[in-house]
Amino acid sequence: MHKIILKKQLSADVYMLKVYAPLIAEERSPGQFIILQLDSDFGERIPLTIADADTEQGTITLIFQVVGKTTTRLAALNEGDAIANLVGPLGKPTHIEKFGHVVCVGGGIGVAPLHPIVQGMKKAGNRLTVIMGARNKELLILEDEMRALADELILCTDDGSYGRKGLVTAPLKELCEQTPPPDLAVAIGPPIMMKFCAETTRPYHVHTVVSLNTIMVDGTGMCGGCRVTVGDETKFVCVDGPEFDGHLVDFDNMMQRLKSYKTQEQEAPHPCKLNQQIENMNR
Repeated sequence: MHKIILKKQLSADVYMLKVYAPLIAEERSPGQFIILQLDSDFGERIPLTIADADTEQGTITLIFQVVGKTTTRLAALNEGDAIANLVGPLGKPTHIEKFGHVVCVGGGIGVAPLHPIVQGMKKAGNRLTVIMGARNKELLILEDEMRALADELILCTDDGSYGRKGLVTAPLKELCEQTPPPDLAVAIGPPIMMKFCAETTRPYHVHTVVSLNTIMVDGTGMCGGCRVTVGDETKFVCVDGPEFDGHLVDFDNMMQRLKSYKTQEQEAPHPCKLNQQIENMNR
């Protein structure tokens, strides 16, 4: 059992939990994730990125958005409660080195998994531009944490309530048009956002890494539920990723697969908001 040490609400439907998991805290690297199960014998298994870790306290930080039944139950837990099963760290760590100028783009809840990558890139000596976007000011998370790490922080909101009005792709394009362009771009957020970030950087030949959030069950590559097409190959996000070359990912196929359980989600007491977000951004 993994005890919840700290709980905090970051924005509407977004929560942060610090969970006691000393072995995972010691072994985790940026880009990796865990899979948790609230019940010991039965229940949905969901993947969550490790947003931070404290080896001295033996805790890992999980940040999640309430989008379905399990995350609704998870948000209802309080400090002192425990999570029955928690497995990790899973996935391949982010490749971190001194690239030069790195642009990190986070959309919505995607800012959470971006945070440890920004930490790692900063520690490696890179110059960092961080672009964060959300529908409105209230939905922006980890602003103070990112401001403390970034050499330049650019905030965007769809409604213009904070920072620049518009999508994160606008400042990303401006940076790509500079001479020289960034040495690397990292984009994490809704699939449609990552797709357009990759299309923005493609003409400028800026290598772009994306972290995929596919349907996942076991996290060991056995179920095949998380498979994606990258270039001409089929990859499993849980063991081959979660990070891939954004210029090679078939995002359209990935977004179609994310709708696999749409009927069941619509019948659930708490309908999934992920497909709603994808459909809204496609309009």
